Amino acid sequence: MLDKKNHIFLAIACLTLITLACNALLPLPTEQSAPTQIIEPVFTQSQGNIPQSEDAVPRVTVEEAKVALDSGAAVIVDVRTSQAAYEASHIAGALFIPLDEFEINIASLDLPKDQWIITYCT
Repeated sequence: MLDKKNHIFLAIACLTLITLACNALLPLPTEQSAPTQIIEPVFTQSQGNIPQSEDAVPRVTVEEAKVALDSGAAVIVDVRTSQAAYEASHIAGALFIPLDEFEINIASLDLPKDQWIITYCT
């Protein structure tokens, strides 16, 4: 009959063997991927014009947006209509400017002209 210490040792040995077996099934790491590069979107409309449809708005990935924000190349703007939603949760460093302000009064918004403006909503 096994005593308590032997039971604990046996349990630890089994867990160790199971862990080693599971790790052996995992694929080996391959080459590290290159860091995300900022690729500015190509605009189809002339400078100063607002996209007229949702399909005309250039899209970026989350990774591209983060790299642009972290490097200072972009400003992130939360365009949700509810300030309460913004205050409850938003991207760190994001400005709050509701979408209707973009649509109605974009020329008077106090946004940097030398940075990429990335908007988001949920």
